[in-house]
Amino acid sequence: MGKKQRGTGVFDAPAHYYPTDAMPLAELAHWIAFSRVTGIGPVRFRLLLNAFHGDATVAWKASEKELALAGLEAKVIASFLRQRATIAPERELERLEKLKIHIITWMDASYPPLLRKIDYAPPVLYMCGSMNEDDRRYALAIVGTRRMSVYGRQVTERFATELARGKITIISGLALGVDTVAHTAALDAGGRTIAVIASGLDHIYPQVNYSLAQRIIESGQGALITPFPLGVKPEKGNFPARNHIISALALGVLVTEAPPQSGALITAGSALDQGREVFAVPGGIFSPGGAGVNKLIQEGAHPVTSVNDILEQLNLFMVPAQVEAQAVLPENAEEDALLHHISHEPQHIDEITRNAGLPIHVVASTLTMMELKGMVRQVGGMQYVLAR
Repeated sequence: MGKKQRGTGVFDAPAHYYPTDAMPLAELAHWIAFSRVTGIGPVRFRLLLNAFHGDATVAWKASEKELALAGLEAKVIASFLRQRATIAPERELERLEKLKIHIITWMDASYPPLLRKIDYAPPVLYMCGSMNEDDRRYALAIVGTRRMSVYGRQVTERFATELARGKITIISGLALGVDTVAHTAALDAGGRTIAVIASGLDHIYPQVNYSLAQRIIESGQGALITPFPLGVKPEKGNFPARNHIISALALGVLVTEAPPQSGALITAGSALDQGREVFAVPGGIFSPGGAGVNKLIQEGAHPVTSVNDILEQLNLFMVPAQVEAQAVLPENAEEDALLHHISHEPQHIDEITRNAGLPIHVVASTLTMMELKGMVRQVGGMQYVLAR
């Protein structure tokens, strides 16, 4: 590990954050064990679960013949059998419990819903810290170059600060440069931030950001997340997978400054593949850090010069009010009735009232509450559409 830990865990995170309660501990131990096996990723793991009726323990103990019948190739089976002999599932679970690392699997309701929807979503995530429901619903990734200019620092601080104050969770990769500024600005603003790393949680990289990682956890303002088990070092091949997860956890990706060859552009590419929005802050045409973002804009990314540009595109203007309303206002029969008469095509409030057969004052007040909850939105001229 890059730096000696304090306390009993990787960080001094609250002990109740581990482990998952979605499955028996013995079964969970075997999910973790499979995550350590090179050559068995999400596709092959799902193949095994299907073949062995969802039981990872049975799959782990399967014979060579049973694994072949399950659909694994001979080379993969041989590799798995060699690795299986070196892995003790129960011991892996004990190590994670001792370090206060939370395990999230496909089976958990807490598995990030946006991440769950993408291809190759990791079966197991390792986490220190906490994610709340708002992190899973209202998050934006901010990425960019490790070698920031003064301009890059200024725009990153501005966007991250204003978004965090607006209750938008900032996701980034804990790298030097833009990532570091984005995480720090979110914390300083009293907001939340999630760092996705390209190694196990016992190998924080870069080492100089250990204190930042520690702050994210111990402040209670966010989490460190990785698909990689303990012991995995930040090797070059891990970073594309890390970038893929950064974009998948967010509603969109903002690139504040990046040269033409940049990991941030890989993250932006992943975002597009995943159906996420991509935003870019225009840069100077003579600036090396402006070349990448300007190219993104030429290719269709949304050019942004203020946080409002992002909030408008993602329909997030009312997030703070939505969070408060969702916490205190339950659904009711009027909301249910109106949902049956509102679509993604704009409809005037008078038309909605006629179709729903409710008094106009009831429809008006209910639509206001539904807008606060993020269920519907007004698109001008008293016309409403579904928000999602």
